[in-house]
Amino acid sequence: MTEYEKMLAGEYYDPSDLKLKKMRIRTRTITEKLNNTSQKETRKRRKLIKKLFGSTGENIYIESTFNCDYGSNIHVGENFYANYGCVILDVAEVKIGKNCMLAPQVGIYTATHPIDPNERISGKEFAKPITIGDNCWIGGHATINPGVTLGNNVVVASGAVVTKSFGDNVVIGGNPARIIKHISPEIDSTEE
Repeated sequence: MTEYEKMLAGEYYDPSDLKLKKMRIRTRTITEKLNNTSQKETRKRRKLIKKLFGSTGENIYIESTFNCDYGSNIHVGENFYANYGCVILDVAEVKIGKNCMLAPQVGIYTATHPIDPNERISGKEFAKPITIGDNCWIGGHATINPGVTLGNNVVVASGAVVTKSFGDNVVIGGNPARIIKHISPEIDSTEE
């Protein structure tokens, strides 16, 4: 297996691999262009996001600054919005559903390191994918940790540190995040 294949499979991989370095340089070049493109140039910004991400809906918008590791491992649905200072470490896949909003300074991190210090100093890393369902709102300064899955209609409170997965229709908050309340979305009668 290549280091890239190991990375995507969640196995230990070597981030100093030449192919991975080239991929990160490409990503940093695109994010630099995005972050330096005027907010008035919405078409150009959307084109850069589509070039950067693995897949997107048509209606997407990201405020500058935005940073990620590879971009190609990020998949977002229709009506995606990320506010200022968003960081997505997409060493593994990050899948975000439709109608999702990220508030300022949200961090979504698939990358992780060994707990054992001898393994960690070897330089090897690994990653766990993150999935966020449809209609989710992630509050400012929230952190989504490796391996987390959030269901549909989840609201993450500002400053939350999400270390485990949660199902549909909940508001979560705290460190570590826990369920604050359950929500009952209204059913749109036009969809029946």
